[in-house]
Amino acid sequence: MDDLLELDDQLDPEHRLIRDSVRELVSGKVLPHVGEWFEQGTFPARELAPALGSLGLLGMHLEGYGCAGLDAVSYGVACRELEAGDSGLRSFVSVQGSLAMFPIWKYGSDEQKEEWLPRLASGEAIGCFGLTEPDYGSDPAGMRTTAKQDPSGDWILNGAKMWITNGSIADVAVVWARTDEGIRGFVVPTSTPGFSSAEIHRKLSLRASITASLYFDDVRLPASAVLPGVAGLKGPLSCLTEARYGILWGVVGAGRACLEAAVDYATTRVQFGKPIGAFQLTQEKLAWMAVSLGQAGLTALHLGRLKDAGKLKPHQVSFGKLANVRAALDIAREARTVLGANGVTLEYPVIRHMTNLESVLTYEGTQEVHLLTLGKALTGLDAFR
Repeated sequence: MDDLLELDDQLDPEHRLIRDSVRELVSGKVLPHVGEWFEQGTFPARELAPALGSLGLLGMHLEGYGCAGLDAVSYGVACRELEAGDSGLRSFVSVQGSLAMFPIWKYGSDEQKEEWLPRLASGEAIGCFGLTEPDYGSDPAGMRTTAKQDPSGDWILNGAKMWITNGSIADVAVVWARTDEGIRGFVVPTSTPGFSSAEIHRKLSLRASITASLYFDDVRLPASAVLPGVAGLKGPLSCLTEARYGILWGVVGAGRACLEAAVDYATTRVQFGKPIGAFQLTQEKLAWMAVSLGQAGLTALHLGRLKDAGKLKPHQVSFGKLANVRAALDIAREARTVLGANGVTLEYPVIRHMTNLESVLTYEGTQEVHLLTLGKALTGLDAFR
């Protein structure tokens, strides 16, 4: 009984069907193994991608080219159920759909769309998104990766990107680079000479996720590799807005998984002659966790409806990402205390979600970036510089 507000009753039958289908996939293919993947620092992307594609989850909010063309609430509900399994699973789907496929779909040429979108939608191909650099995370305008056109018209790409989900397993990378005409996006097959990647190890968060650095050493690309439909930071920032929307739904799933684990444990763990859930202090913890989860779910549903109505603004996405990630992280931390020492083992999902959420708090815009975004929306004054 974690949905005290009965929010899912507000979903359409199609949304509930998506919920149940994704939940079944996660229960069957992910939950029995994700603790081991997390412990070993692996993620079977190639094995899972076709199953995700067959359900229409890859680029599900895009139209045409084999994409499902579903509404924003459908995408949100799917992200929620995916992240109830693990943040790494939802990250894979978010990167594929919102960061690799979306810019090609929104800004790409017909040839780029036809070459890549059907393969990415089916899971045959895997994509990644190259924006963050070793020295430029929250300030992408300072990026050092460059692309220069030579007399033949080809682009020569040089530089490096870091913290790239799917980076070492991707077939194609959407890479943002500085050019003489501003920041531009490039569709880069990872088989191109001069492109290399290195997986990042020793992570203590998002361990069931592939994270890599990308390197470009005189990568020669044809003129047709550039995304023709956008120039400047508008391109990558619009992609981040798409991904952040999925996150603000996804973390509701992570929070729910932690609350469910805490309730189950509290009603079965006996101390002092009765279940610990019968003690007032434990019930207070569970009640506050449920309140936070309900508020996060309301925020996600409201923003989903705004997006479907074409009214969602970037600062509202920042509101949702900021508020919901913080709520989910607080729920995970409180759930860990309910489970006591058992809460730090991978026999239960709580510590896995808690450490994952530490990364989710930072990526796709740090907490500080979103706070300043809301401050600017309130005051009209830019505090970033």
